[in-house]
Amino acid sequence: MNIKGEHIYLRAIEPADLDFLYQLENDTNIWEISGTVTPYSKAVLEFYLENAHRDIYDVKQLRLCICSNQDKLLGLIDIFDFNPKHKRAGLGLIVLDTKERNKGVGGEAIRLCCKYMFGTLDLHQVYANILEDNSASIHLFEKLGFERVGIKRDWIFSESKYKNEILYQKIKS
Repeated sequence: MNIKGEHIYLRAIEPADLDFLYQLENDTNIWEISGTVTPYSKAVLEFYLENAHRDIYDVKQLRLCICSNQDKLLGLIDIFDFNPKHKRAGLGLIVLDTKERNKGVGGEAIRLCCKYMFGTLDLHQVYANILEDNSASIHLFEKLGFERVGIKRDWIFSESKYKNEILYQKIKS
């Protein structure tokens, strides 16, 4: 499955993405947002990739690769907590290389993924959880029509202190 945009496309994760996934999952700079507390081995990630083909209706999540139109793997976008009964799911993304950020990649990936989620999956709403100090993500999601609907106080414990997490929501129009 490829979901094509103007500058990027989203595709299913492949076994050939192992090294990228290993680098991303073991980057301690993003553990705070991913909830990771221990490193992943390549063997564990290979097992994950062997099972990544399973249907979203079965596993309630879907991870897609964000690729440039020149086929460079830039990041991942995750649909999680998929609930077909209530027609909602969570959305999160990461562009791994900091030099590739703030170039429109994240915005285009979110737009493409929301189009897929609202259209193909027939969802009513999409939500995102964003740390209060992540001003870049807050700006991006607000620019794309997500509304701030709540704060989870002291939700994330990181670097010996608690951080608030903001809940953003986009309802199908």
